Amino acid sequence: MNAANPLLDFSDLPRFAQVRPEHVTPAIDTLLADAQVAVDAVSAPDTPATWDDVVVALERTTEPFARAWGVVGHLNGVADTPELREVYGENLPRVTEFWSSVGQNLALYEKYKGIAASPAFATLSAARRKVIDDALRDFRLSGAELPEDRKPRFAQIQERQAELGKAFSDHVLDATNAYAYWVTNEAELVGLPDDVRAAAHEAAARDADPKRQAGWKFTLHFPSYFPVQQYAEHRPLREAMYRAYVTRASELGAQYGDGNPEWDNTDIVREQLALRREEAQMLGYRNFAEVSLAPKMAESPAQVVDFLEDLAHRARAHADKDWLELRAFAATEIGIAELEPWDVAYASEKLRQKRYAFSEQEVKQYFPEQAVLQGLFNVAQSLFGVTIRPDQAETWHPDVRFFRIENPDGKLVAQFYLDLYAREGKRGGAWMDDARSRRKLPGGRLQTPVAYLNCNFSAPIGGKPALFTHDEVITLFHEFGHGIHHMLTAVDELAVSGINGVEWDAVELPSQFMENFCWEWDVLESMTAHVDTQAPLPRALYDKMVAAKNYQSGLQTLRQIVFAMFDIRVHTQDPETVAAQADTTGASARAGGASAPGKTITDFAREVNEQYHVIPQSPISRWPNTFSHIFAGGYAAGYYSYKWAEVLSADAYAAFEEAARATQASVLDADTGARYRAEILEVGGSRPAMESFKAFRGREPSIDALLRHNGMTEDVH
Repeated sequence: MNAANPLLDFSDLPRFAQVRPEHVTPAIDTLLADAQVAVDAVSAPDTPATWDDVVVALERTTEPFARAWGVVGHLNGVADTPELREVYGENLPRVTEFWSSVGQNLALYEKYKGIAASPAFATLSAARRKVIDDALRDFRLSGAELPEDRKPRFAQIQERQAELGKAFSDHVLDATNAYAYWVTNEAELVGLPDDVRAAAHEAAARDADPKRQAGWKFTLHFPSYFPVQQYAEHRPLREAMYRAYVTRASELGAQYGDGNPEWDNTDIVREQLALRREEAQMLGYRNFAEVSLAPKMAESPAQVVDFLEDLAHRARAHADKDWLELRAFAATEIGIAELEPWDVAYASEKLRQKRYAFSEQEVKQYFPEQAVLQGLFNVAQSLFGVTIRPDQAETWHPDVRFFRIENPDGKLVAQFYLDLYAREGKRGGAWMDDARSRRKLPGGRLQTPVAYLNCNFSAPIGGKPALFTHDEVITLFHEFGHGIHHMLTAVDELAVSGINGVEWDAVELPSQFMENFCWEWDVLESMTAHVDTQAPLPRALYDKMVAAKNYQSGLQTLRQIVFAMFDIRVHTQDPETVAAQADTTGASARAGGASAPGKTITDFAREVNEQYHVIPQSPISRWPNTFSHIFAGGYAAGYYSYKWAEVLSADAYAAFEEAARATQASVLDADTGARYRAEILEVGGSRPAMESFKAFRGREPSIDALLRHNGMTEDVH
């Protein structure tokens, strides 16, 4: 059976090259049945409430089930086909129903409570006690304590939310894939870099319509879309693509793009919010934000709002200055008297080039893929005492690469897949996911972790290697930071191994921490090689990059504040009257604020933007309709985590800066790296994140390092 169905083979790595849509349902049938038998057995009255009889027995069957479904979900995200999408959608309700039933299983909940109440609990390791404590919390949040007659409705809510999240993501992908802007007049390409033109020409050449193969095809995938916004002199090109991009998956998609009315996510957003509010009320919370924060570091929605408002206050003057300078520059230097939304990125790049005498395109020539990867690996090897080298495995696409991480003695620590390029059938953005987690297997054998690292960069063009912008390099370091958090764990208990069990608002600490190395000269010098001359990044160009590091940081900070504040507020209110608060002050938001009827999600987003940003929101912008983080990606009432964890990561990185000053050497300090690995990475979710941070830093985090890194330590007048 295992040989016939690759999804049932857990002897080693997933057999991606052999997985077909027709394998999914039979595999899920088998694994679901096995898992249910185990749940029933563990929940039986005569099963002792012990670690081995409950936790280990459950993991024996639920872990393979989760891994197999993880493979299916991963393929759905990186190699979407109509057939796979259909079978994934058919099985998603069954999978969600199973996990909901486990979370609501009162008899199973009693077994975990029995373990916690037993004398043996005190003899368990700290990691195992954390597993039990987390499980008890999760049972409560899953509705285990609900009256039996209310559990079916709670399960329906979970299943429907899973369906809606999948539909939301599908609509965004379909709307992104459907649109193309065709250029036949080369005059419209003025300003665009050569590699962007070449990519558009190759995209046109692959088109099925012979009449279009001689032109240039631009899409809404970020490597195609954003360079147009940055560099295209032809304003109508920028405008057309901007309008298509910001109206994806909305009622305006058909008007400005190639949108299908069936891809409009407006009703999905409304239903998601309504279901989340109902779920919260069933669990005894005032709103979904309180449910979301229950397993996080932040203690309440009010604390999150206060945190965001403090950052917004600190950034506001800087953002006002950024916006004033950009508008003045556009009017006097490039002839744009009134900046439209499709002009902002273009004018910003022009101002950057004038002020700092370099362009992102110039920098990009120094970051070919292989040099960047080697530089990234050198950082990890220097800091954490590991070796990274190529490895072999079946993959889902020829572009995917595979690597292994070893300790100095050659012992395997972990492995990871690296999928760098954008393509049709792959969802946008960048993310890390776990293919397999570390755990101790029966008999004492160790299962090593495996990660997926996914980005959406431009593929190689015209026989040259792929070239990354500095922002893309930062993105790669970010995702690798998530990866090492997962892969360098030393915890053997599955539920708190790696990123498992880590508070959601601390999970971005290792990822954002790694970004800092992308600004260090001794790192960049050794990881750059000009695509034509192989010369390293010139020090003079590096100095300009550093000078420009905090260019428009005020605007960028407020943009993130808008996203985070929209998220936390929309999850503290009644979604049926969502959107506009009669009083949009922070005090009202913290109280759950009264809402004015008749407003839409777009209206609410615009009002949040008006309060916290200095750049007006475009009247046609429907950005909540593509806000996959909170409507399809697990960040609901948690988007603030990026800024929250940025405080932790900046302060953690400051320890390396302090070591460099003390030793007059590199920030790649091996001793500090070893402590970071031991106190942050290796412990995973086996203890609270604040304890791990204090163990590494010797104190609680301070916001000072973040403000310094963002250039916001001085008042702006």
